[in-house]
Order: sequence, then structure tokens, then C-alpha cells
Amino acid sequence: YPLKATEAGKQLLHWPEMVYQFHREGFSLPKEATLLATAETYPNQAFRYGENAWGIQFHGELTRIMMHRWVVRGAHRFELPGAQPGRDHLGGRLIWDMHLKRWLAEFLGLIFGRPAAG
Repeated sequence: YPLKATEAGKQLLHWPEMVYQFHREGFSLPKEATLLATAETYPNQAFRYGENAWGIQFHGELTRIMMHRWVVRGAHRFELPGAQPGRDHLGGRLIWDMHLKRWLAEFLGLIFGRPAAG
């Protein structure tokens, strides 16, 4: 699903253009939180609250095995409004995985710090 970083989000990370979503619920942005990324169906995709609290709606942690399991077991969900067919989720991995993995590594580095060189 398409993702758009806000200006605040762009200052922190290089965001992927496409992300994985397997849910049908969204959330309200906490008061005083900074929105970092948005999307059409669920506008609150990522936020930061203060220095140490983060919220992410999409699935940056999704492995190939997890996706196959969700596509098979959750096939009925692809008929919900706004849902993409399972084949699009699986096919998109070939195109978008490297971008999402880069984002995840950068995101984890931002949160936990980067390992020392050497």
C-alpha cells in the first residue's frame, strides 16, 4: 500500500513508498504526537511521541513466511473494501522488500543507536 512521509518524517528517515498492511483498524493520533507518515485508507501510519515513544501502523517486520501464512489464512480479508488481492501482496515483495528492509534498519538504528564501527 502507498505510504507518504510527512515533512517531520522526512527529516528523520528515508521512508519506503510502499508498505505491507494486514489489518482493518486504524488509530487516532495521540495528543501532542508528531505524525511521521500517512496513507489514504489509514491516515495515521507512523508517529513519534516525545523522544522515546513510537507508533507504527504498517508491518515493517513482515517476513516472507509470515506473509505466506497471512495470505493463505486471511484470504477472506482480501474481499474487504480497499484490500489488495493476495497475489499483489506476494508480487510486491519482489519490488518493495529491499526498500522496506532499508527503512527498518534505519529506523532501528535511530531508536537503538548504530553499532560501533570496527
